[in-house]
Amino acid sequence: MARVKLPKGVIALGFVSLFMDLSSEMIHSLLPVYLVVVLGASVLSVGLIEGVAEATASITKVFSGVISDWMGRRKPLVLLGYGMAAFTKPLFPLATGMTAILTARFLDRVGKGIRGAPRDALIADITPAEQRGAAFGLRQSMDTVGAFAGPLVAMGLMAMSHDNFKLVFWVAVVPAMICVLLIMFGVQETEVPRVVTPRRMPLNRIDMRRLPVHFWAVMGFTAVLTLARFSEAFLLLRAENVGLAVTWIPMILIVMNVVYAASAYPFGKYSDTGNRRYLLVTGVVLLILADLVLANASNVWLVGLGAVIWGLHMGATQGLLSALVADAAPPDLRGTAFGVYNLISGLAMLVASAIAGGLWTYFGPAMTFYVGAVFSVIALLGLVSATGRHVKNII
Repeated sequence: MARVKLPKGVIALGFVSLFMDLSSEMIHSLLPVYLVVVLGASVLSVGLIEGVAEATASITKVFSGVISDWMGRRKPLVLLGYGMAAFTKPLFPLATGMTAILTARFLDRVGKGIRGAPRDALIADITPAEQRGAAFGLRQSMDTVGAFAGPLVAMGLMAMSHDNFKLVFWVAVVPAMICVLLIMFGVQETEVPRVVTPRRMPLNRIDMRRLPVHFWAVMGFTAVLTLARFSEAFLLLRAENVGLAVTWIPMILIVMNVVYAASAYPFGKYSDTGNRRYLLVTGVVLLILADLVLANASNVWLVGLGAVIWGLHMGATQGLLSALVADAAPPDLRGTAFGVYNLISGLAMLVASAIAGGLWTYFGPAMTFYVGAVFSVIALLGLVSATGRHVKNII
């Protein structure tokens, strides 16, 4: 059988994700230290900046998805979002105080929110249904390559420049600008059909009713699974907890992302031809195993093993969930669907990380990961017991 290639626009968007994550992680991997050591900020201020930034991105994604459906076009919003992120990058090396950094982070995350849902909807629009698992898997994989390459490049530049933060921040501007050029010249879109009845407000009741039952089933599963998979920051805390030197703690996240990047595309491609429910079950089982390993970890090698299994879980589930959202939503509501998906994921992640932080503080790291395993088991039971026509429509 002839090998079918993914659309060129999907590959271009994969490189866009890679270069933007490379740029962002070069800055973000150093920003907390830069704020505290160079600008004299408090740790509370750092937390405030990150909290405002991520909340802004999650909320913006909903409305950008709805607007892309209303316009019947995705590319302008994708270009606006990545362009905003690219043109705010120079603000980081130019900043001389907390206000400038907060402004830069806020605008950067607004850009992320603007581009997120329209980009995923655009991938679904230009990709045949039988290739969507591979398409989303490829984007996730290339995005994750940037996520682990960014800190590595930043560490290398810091070593060569004798800890010149601003030099690293200026270099990070280059891949961000490449993203804008890739979108302008490498991405073509198909026009999304517009509904006859005009929309009076975002997320109106009529459109929400048009999203089918199996879409909301995916949302429910996503919420529970995200409660089970709290922030990867707890992997880093676990590494520190078992005695890994602070200098080497980022390597845990790099290991996790390398495995995630290597597995996302093969898993996504399998989801197009294989049993999707089996793949989701496998992904949840991997998360349970990772939680149990991390709960009982007594040395850095076991934490590293837990990070590897965690990365495999991410590779097996994240691209597939995006493909399920794309398949479940009507074509003219894909932007809205991805906006709702991102909002639910973001809120669930916020709740999950808050729960994990409380458990860690009052009961210790082992209990944190055990409770994560319990939530994973709940998600697994819901998945294996789900039956009926609506479930068969998606998995």
